[in-house]
Amino acid sequence: RSIQEAQSRVFAALPTAEFTEIKENQQGLEPKAVTGQVREVQVTGAAEASCPADRASMRFSVTSSKESAGEVTVSVTRRLDYILQALRQHGIRGEDTSVRKFLQRNADTYCMDAEVVVVFSNFEKMEQIRSVLLEKLDKSVFVGTPLFYHSPELCLCVCRQRACVSAVENAQQKASKISQVLGQSLGPPLLVREKETREWKVEEEEEQRSAPHIPVVTASSCVSVSFSFRDRNRKKL
Repeated sequence: RSIQEAQSRVFAALPTAEFTEIKENQQGLEPKAVTGQVREVQVTGAAEASCPADRASMRFSVTSSKESAGEVTVSVTRRLDYILQALRQHGIRGEDTSVRKFLQRNADTYCMDAEVVVVFSNFEKMEQIRSVLLEKLDKSVFVGTPLFYHSPELCLCVCRQRACVSAVENAQQKASKISQVLGQSLGPPLLVREKETREWKVEEEEEQRSAPHIPVVTASSCVSVSFSFRDRNRKKL
């Protein structure tokens, strides 16, 4: 994952004159004048965060045709059990695996199809299982191409958060530098508002692909942050 810093827009308010605001008192009687000073800096910061897909689903399937339902069931079940055993040996959990069987009769033969769909979070382990099944079962098993995707509750959520937090950090760093230039001390934040968010997939050139493409999602965030100013020359009581 990578984070890229973007430009910020700045607005600082350092008036020498005081402002007067008319407010009603709690009894709702005569208006009351409240005097104070506007001392703040407003910074607009932006950042990007990228993350590759963290999940992949792969389909393993076997098929057979026999003269009896019993024979075709035994043939398919034997290979299916080998696939499930290989998955367990590599630590694949049952909740990440789904199995489907389908038996049908065509004229004088019985045909059975079975498939196992597995969700992987460890791509290295996925390739190990794929190699084992292709070596042991050869043409009697079909191994599909992995389908990569981003888990919405983990990968995408974290990516969005990192982009937003980085945008705020960029804004704070610039506001701190600005306060030094103006001879001020940066105070606490007054307002943080996320103005814009975007997401897009980074596509890879087709001719550069030598292996299944793992897509990358980039999220961007633009925030507006207001900080108060503390006069560094003010003496502490």
